[in-house]
Amino acid sequence: MSFLDRIREKARNKIIYTEHALDEMIAEEEMISKDEVRHVIFKGEIIEDYPDDKRGHSFLIFTMTPKMRPVHVVCSPKEDYLGIITTYVPAEDKWESNFRTRKEGKGS
Repeated sequence: MSFLDRIREKARNKIIYTEHALDEMIAEEEMISKDEVRHVIFKGEIIEDYPDDKRGHSFLIFTMTPKMRPVHVVCSPKEDYLGIITTYVPAEDKWESNFRTRKEGKGS
């Protein structure tokens, strides 16, 4: 089973959002819905892998949402659920135009 399959399997069971993820989702400039997060999880692609993350092996997933905007979701599959660590609209000054590649020397 691929990492993406495992992520989607856990998401079908249950999704739990960190407080940080919820804060980012409701930020006025973001306003990312749970439906958009689910869309990214089930339609997106893994663009970064963080095997040594302090919160457990986690992944950055990306796709364009039905609202035609890019959304990144950082998630970590757990035993019985998928943990959403954060989600955001990637900044154009930090990401290449494909939103899959970080610009050199820039963070998220």
